[in-house]
Amino acid sequence: MRHGKKFNHLGRTASHRKAMLSNMASSLILNKRIETTVAKAKALRKFVEPLITKSKTDTTHSRRVVFSYLQNKESVKELFGEISGKVTSRPGGYTRIIKTGFRLGDGAEMCLIELVDYNELLLGGKEEKATKSRRSRRGGKKKTEQAAPEAEESVKESAE
Repeated sequence: MRHGKKFNHLGRTASHRKAMLSNMASSLILNKRIETTVAKAKALRKFVEPLITKSKTDTTHSRRVVFSYLQNKESVKELFGEISGKVTSRPGGYTRIIKTGFRLGDGAEMCLIELVDYNELLLGGKEEKATKSRRSRRGGKKKTEQAAPEAEESVKESAE
């Protein structure tokens, strides 16, 4: 019986699961966003969020503890450098899971897991909306088309 055993084993042995979560956490830290199944993303969130919390205190001990989990120097350097600077004021909840649908081959539920402070679409979405313009059905002339004949006339006048 499995009384009180709450975490998802993901159908793997303990060593395989540990290696897989370590690799996924390193990829998430380096790329800021990865695509995976929902079950793996939920397991990864429980694995990586304590590591991000540890990165807030940049001591030799916390670096060694995080390295023992990640086993990747580049991801530890990135975590303690850029990422810890962005999450210092955040009290938790460093990752976001966005469900994207079902995988074509086996129907597994897929998702994106990303670091919250690195989503360019949500952080910079206001500027993109302001640049859009409305299009008319009447096919009115655009500003660039109107400016082009004036530029041609000025070139002809200067040539004469």
